[in-house]
Amino acid sequence: MHLEFRHLRTIKAIHEEGGLARAAERLHITQSALSHQIKGLEDQAGLELFVRRSKPMRLSPAGLKLLRLAEDVLPRIAAVQEEFEGLRSGKTGRLHIAIECHACFDWLLPVLEAFRLAWGDVDVDIRPGLQFEALPALLREEVDLVISADPEDLPGVDFTPLFDYEPVFVCARDHPLAKKDYISAEDFEDQTLITYPMERARLDVFSALLFPAGVEPRSIRQVELSAVMMLLVASGRGVAVLPDWVVRDPRTPESIVTRPLTEAGLTRRMYGATRADDTSKPFMAHVLRLCRTIPPKLQRA
Repeated sequence: MHLEFRHLRTIKAIHEEGGLARAAERLHITQSALSHQIKGLEDQAGLELFVRRSKPMRLSPAGLKLLRLAEDVLPRIAAVQEEFEGLRSGKTGRLHIAIECHACFDWLLPVLEAFRLAWGDVDVDIRPGLQFEALPALLREEVDLVISADPEDLPGVDFTPLFDYEPVFVCARDHPLAKKDYISAEDFEDQTLITYPMERARLDVFSALLFPAGVEPRSIRQVELSAVMMLLVASGRGVAVLPDWVVRDPRTPESIVTRPLTEAGLTRRMYGATRADDTSKPFMAHVLRLCRTIPPKLQRA
């Protein structure tokens, strides 16, 4: 038996309208064409689908089975069609995000809350497990947006500038280096440096300062949370380099101070990496715009 969606729509329309004339009008076909369609369907089934002598027209037991199938299948087909239309129009989609900036989680949450209010049908997720291999995951379409301070020349990938920030030196107020106006790479040689648990190439203090100067700190201590990092610094357990927005948190201990790195200070830029085909999608363009207009300097880490 060869069933088509139009057959299921026909069965449902005749059942709901109670006759061929009104069903044909609803389906925008002639009554003759509708009768021919039903006759062909009954020939395939080898059974009558309607009790024709009844008014209104009633389904036979075989017809009721097809009605139950229609009531199950047609709404599911309609839902898929609506989803496809949403994808075509850019109203729905997937926004899975990987973050190469360990301090960005607190900033990103207000951005995503504003995004959710405008794009409730877009599936949003943060994939922290991919943060160290984020760009390869983007190319494999496992994630859709990467927050990164390290743009690369990758075919098919756009890096959209989001905001600038300053990595700053953080130490206890009574630390000897607190007396300096600025911190140089050589000042780290006899220090315990507290960092996020990331590869060194992804940490500003190494990529922008220590690597170029060939300087190695006395020891490294890795900590997950910015708040814990600052508590350790305040208690004299080491020094750190953090984005400027992190230390503007009102919960920052008063016993720590910040100093610029180098006399001129350092400036870094955060980017949103997307596949080139996705950058202009309406919801992607919106989230990138939110990342630019709700920068960390307006947030509390």
